[in-house]
Amino acid sequence: MLSKILISAVAAGAALCSSADNLVILHTNDTHSAIDPAADGKGGILRRKVIVDSVRAARKNVMLVDAGDAVQGTLYYTLFGGEVERKLMDDMGYDLQILGNHEFDSGMEALSKQVAQSKAQWLTTNYDMSGTALDEFFAPYVIKEFDGKRIGFIAINLDPDGMISAANCAGVKYLDGMKAANSTAWHLKHNERVDMVVALSHIGYNSGVKPLDTDIAKSSEDIDIIIGGHSHTLINPELENAPEWRVANAAGDTILVVQTGSLGRYVGEIDIDLETLRPTYRLIPVDSRLDSRIDPASAAILEPYRHDVDSILGIKIGRAAAPLVKADFGLVNLITDIVYRAGSDLNGKAVDMAVMNKGGIRCDMPAGNITRGLIMQMLPFDNRIVLIDIKGSDLAAGFDVMAGRLGDGVSNASAVFDPATGKCTQIYIGGKPLDPEKTYRVATIDYLATGGDYMRSFKNATETGRSSNVLYDDVITYLGKKPYKGKKIKPDTNLRMTPKS
Repeated sequence: MLSKILISAVAAGAALCSSADNLVILHTNDTHSAIDPAADGKGGILRRKVIVDSVRAARKNVMLVDAGDAVQGTLYYTLFGGEVERKLMDDMGYDLQILGNHEFDSGMEALSKQVAQSKAQWLTTNYDMSGTALDEFFAPYVIKEFDGKRIGFIAINLDPDGMISAANCAGVKYLDGMKAANSTAWHLKHNERVDMVVALSHIGYNSGVKPLDTDIAKSSEDIDIIIGGHSHTLINPELENAPEWRVANAAGDTILVVQTGSLGRYVGEIDIDLETLRPTYRLIPVDSRLDSRIDPASAAILEPYRHDVDSILGIKIGRAAAPLVKADFGLVNLITDIVYRAGSDLNGKAVDMAVMNKGGIRCDMPAGNITRGLIMQMLPFDNRIVLIDIKGSDLAAGFDVMAGRLGDGVSNASAVFDPATGKCTQIYIGGKPLDPEKTYRVATIDYLATGGDYMRSFKNATETGRSSNVLYDDVITYLGKKPYKGKKIKPDTNLRMTPKS
């Protein structure tokens, strides 16, 4: 067990003063198919490889690990189902990978195909994969030895219930994350006699459904480092108000809890002195300074896929008068209104309301040309618009879930909620107060209709209709109709779910 570990941060990009024989753990999380640099110019998987290759060239002991959600969010995944990410991550030489919730987005068969071809060792400590095609590819832990020191690695995954479509993770049994983490770490320390335990996790840093990284850190006596994902938390010691990255555990020791944000803008580097077992930690920015050193062989792997992506990004379908942004609800309102229009057409007459979750919208839209590719990247999931008949009391419960995340997309409806309790104090459907005994016909997406994004009360509804198209195709179609056709789209940023004043 480590006693009062001294954890020191070093400025990003600066050299670490340590032995070349130390263990260096490079880590990523929630890169979400961000193969190319993001709109802000940061990130890019070819640049990431420059960093990894550079560290490996300079250091003897290097591990490269990923904490999940390496896929979903750009056309690379929509078009090629994880093939691009797998090939480039294999080319980079990832040693360990774990599942995020989005690895399941295309279902078990597609996931099994990609994992079977992956060169990395896959871990899960708290998913029972028995009887599934994934079982043979996963281990509950691994032990790596570096210069006489034994390092154990475990992996803690989130509860699929309410987050992953049940059909997409059929056969996967969830085991309590807290119990699995602590019992497996105890086994590694006391039975396997490892010197350190490193937990890779995809459960979130400090907000969401428990247990979280900070919960596990505080409860454990045997875990020394937690490398997290899921919450997209940027834990950068150089920032004045950085999330806490030195957390006291149950034994009174200080352990390292880290995460690199999202979209591959940073690579995390943990440098462990193998004599003292003291880690140091920094984030390495992934930016344009690396462009002159990109590996031509890696670029050649990507090139044929990039050609297909670029061709779809060029198909114009409309124009935006101003940026359409998720944060101010302009984009959320637009998509929800289209779900309402499409649902009403599917129903043959106006539905009572529509619901769309913010989480289903993955990126903002810039002002100017709206292209088919941008819509597909914004709505990358294989969701379909569905009609459901739902009792008012169950609909109200769904509104409370949306209030708990400070509002989602609603159309032909409004609500007032108390941020302190996460409960709605007023709900109106079509201008009238919600009747808990009435049955409402609601247009939404199938992910929510089956209880996704914790909308569990929606599982009590009855599906009465379904679009034959995926959501992004319906959105593209309706952007070509009135009232959008031939006009520059202006964002409606009026809040439809408002906090109580």
